[in-house]
Amino acid sequence: MALILGIDPGSRLTGYGIINAVGNRLEYVTCGCIRLPDVEHPQRLKQIFDSLSSIIEEHAPQECAIEEVFLGKSVSSALKLGQARGSAIVACMHYDLPVAEYSARKVKQALVGTGSAEKAQVQHMVKVLLGVTGNFQEDAADALAIAICHANTKASLLKIAGARSFRNSRLQH
Repeated sequence: MALILGIDPGSRLTGYGIINAVGNRLEYVTCGCIRLPDVEHPQRLKQIFDSLSSIIEEHAPQECAIEEVFLGKSVSSALKLGQARGSAIVACMHYDLPVAEYSARKVKQALVGTGSAEKAQVQHMVKVLLGVTGNFQEDAADALAIAICHANTKASLLKIAGARSFRNSRLQH
């Protein structure tokens, strides 16, 4: 069992989602969005840190996965997004959570099978994989997708490590 916190950082809205990875099964725990007030940027960063700290204290996840920065509309936006990510990462590190980072393309590839998937396809797969029928806010669904990507990546790496260990033990006999 591993509770995984997924984070989709933003300077105006930060999505979060928590799943429980039990073997090959994924269970939905919670998700939501941290709506940041229309205040100075440093105060928004503090709000991200404080809100994620509260979520971590309440749910006690063991791991965190966060989306990497991508260059979008402007350098200024990318810098603010990077600062929001930094605030989220520091909140996780404050609680000694290991942090994994994934590109948006990798998350889409892991859930839909193609890195150029549309948002609606990703949201649909989140609901299918977690067995949830309701709709999620876009940023919360993205955060759940990041957590699912991490769970699947970790499971794949464990299988590969197990196969190598099995092969190595067979070679020694």
